[in-house]
Amino acid sequence: MSSKRTWRLTRRGFLIGAGVTGAGLALGINFGLPAIRLRLVETFEEAGTRPNRIEAPPTAWFEIDADNQIRVFIPKVEMGQGVHTSLAQIAAEELEVGWQQLQVRQATTTLGPYDTRGTSGSMSVATLYLPIREVAATMREMLRSEAAKQLGVPASELTVANGVFTHERNPSATLTYGQVVQQVSAWEIPEEPPALKSPSEFRYIGKPLPRVDLPDKLIGKAVYGYDARLPDMLYGAIARPPTISATLRRAAPGEAPQQPGVVQAVIADDFAGVVAESRVAAYRGVTALDLEWDTGKQWQQSDIETLITVGTGSGAVIQATGNAESELRSGSVISAEYRTPMAAHAHLEAQAALVDVQPDKVRVWVSTQFPTQVQSAVAETLGREAETVEVIPTFLGGGFGRKSGIEPAVEAARLAQAAGRPVHVGWNRLEDMRYGYLRPPTHHIMRATLNADGKIQAIEHQQASGHVANNFIPGFLSAVLGSDFGAWRGALIPYVAPHVRTVAWHNDLPLRTGWWRGLGLLANIFAIESFIDELAHSVGADPLQFRLDHLPNDERGARFRKVLETVAQNAGWSEPLPEGRARGLACCIDATTVVAQVAEVSVVDEAIRVHRVTAVVDPGLVVNPDGATAQTEGSIVMGLSSTLLEEITVEDGRIVEANFDRYPLLTIKDTPDIAVTLLESGNQPFGMGEPPIGPIAAAVANAVFALTGARLRRLPLDLAESR
Repeated sequence: MSSKRTWRLTRRGFLIGAGVTGAGLALGINFGLPAIRLRLVETFEEAGTRPNRIEAPPTAWFEIDADNQIRVFIPKVEMGQGVHTSLAQIAAEELEVGWQQLQVRQATTTLGPYDTRGTSGSMSVATLYLPIREVAATMREMLRSEAAKQLGVPASELTVANGVFTHERNPSATLTYGQVVQQVSAWEIPEEPPALKSPSEFRYIGKPLPRVDLPDKLIGKAVYGYDARLPDMLYGAIARPPTISATLRRAAPGEAPQQPGVVQAVIADDFAGVVAESRVAAYRGVTALDLEWDTGKQWQQSDIETLITVGTGSGAVIQATGNAESELRSGSVISAEYRTPMAAHAHLEAQAALVDVQPDKVRVWVSTQFPTQVQSAVAETLGREAETVEVIPTFLGGGFGRKSGIEPAVEAARLAQAAGRPVHVGWNRLEDMRYGYLRPPTHHIMRATLNADGKIQAIEHQQASGHVANNFIPGFLSAVLGSDFGAWRGALIPYVAPHVRTVAWHNDLPLRTGWWRGLGLLANIFAIESFIDELAHSVGADPLQFRLDHLPNDERGARFRKVLETVAQNAGWSEPLPEGRARGLACCIDATTVVAQVAEVSVVDEAIRVHRVTAVVDPGLVVNPDGATAQTEGSIVMGLSSTLLEEITVEDGRIVEANFDRYPLLTIKDTPDIAVTLLESGNQPFGMGEPPIGPIAAAVANAVFALTGARLRRLPLDLAESR
């Protein structure tokens, strides 16, 4: 099917406006660098709700068969979050097809709409909600126009239901979508998109429909990156450095080619790998390579913490109201310091990719959140044009930001090019823990003064972190921003006071850090919401009421108020608990979604046990309630595991916790009861995948203080260290 003009979203569908760089340059002329940075902070805060720009015609999104089955090609990847189901619901809504008629297919870089944003940041549903509605409604009206021509009736006299047009004055005159498309050789695309449904007409949006990815997963038909296979394929393994600062001085094949099953040793510049008939043989071959390493500095954990300390590295003001700096020089200042450690993603499926290099085309099957980045990286590695590289995203066995990486695809591409056969590279767990990237460590200094009424007069958050976004964006853009927007996600103080200031510090580390679920959200909310709790207790105020008293008098404040009051009611905040238990409260806003949580805990022999978490979430419009609830539960469990157990440390230049024997995770046995309530507001969905991870650490720490009087300011929480 072809179209007669290039498809473009309307002004209604694309509101992003100028890019960050252009906006920054324009602002700089009038306001200077500090003003640019404050304005760009606002831009990044709002970015998660702006419609995604995908310039693809409706015919790139949909395929319609003669039997009236419709396939929708989704550009976002399914990594267990249920996003394919929610996006399919949006498409089915405006396309006016039956749910059973619609089949979901994963778009590739050559088949389906081309999406440069990838799947991250809790943005998939929020940013594609309007574009998919528009493109589906446009496809419906294109079909209606062609059906009217084929039936010889005005398009306005055709009704549509479940993919069937009916002439309202002659009900026997019908055409299915499948019948219509058989007679069309070229499509006319309307200049303006049609009117969209009102919420009162929704059939699918807002309903808890079953996940479209589960049937294949239940019967073992789903293909993950580790499952990808081709005839005559080989397996690859790569030589890894012995320490985090090691560099390869010299490499030679050594005895590797003589090892059973080894096909070839591949040596080039700072790269050394082996291809073999089995994965076991490939790893055995790597151990037989002749390698010489410069191990570099023997970094220790204390070195890492010294680098990530407020005042070290580069800092930028990202929030400023009044003059907090001056206010905090005098009077009685309350202060506290918090730290969070490095953490692994610990997803079930490690990094994996299969690459087939042919003379005219390259195909890549890979677990990735960013197909277009993999496409560019593989093309550059092989010296090919990007258009000749097709990236086929598989299902992901967990992502959490780590599947934004490109390493396994690039490694497989290099090995496949050298071997002349398809090569699969699947990292093992040790490789995944030691040689990927980690959630960065953080350090926070919170300071505040209170007035005579017990209200906050001035408050400051000084936050230090390793890089999150800066390792993935151009250096000039990092310089303009002056801070790392991934690291300070969640760092802005949401409460009202005459003087408010937040300063973000960042510094280079000798090991890689980057995206992790929620980016800086868990760490920053841990510091802010723990400190707000400390301020409330310092004046004898109820922590709930103290928060309510400091909310802004605007729409955001009203949403916070409703969420806080609802979570308090649902958790029985003011009701007595059995002896030996206490409750803690925390809240946040992220990706425009407001979340509040109450944790109920006990302590036995200094071991913290979380019995129940009550969560209330306002994510705007809810597309699939079951999916939103599951995302909340998953975020809480992942955040709680990090709160109580997870920590990556460095000793003698090596990551210590290189497998699950040294890196424990929360088990089902220790998972609390989780009660989730969704509060809808407005007609636009907001981010859902990450916001609920924000409050859990602070809620638990605040509950521990209420129970024991011990204020824990370091993750993972450890009462023994507080004594």
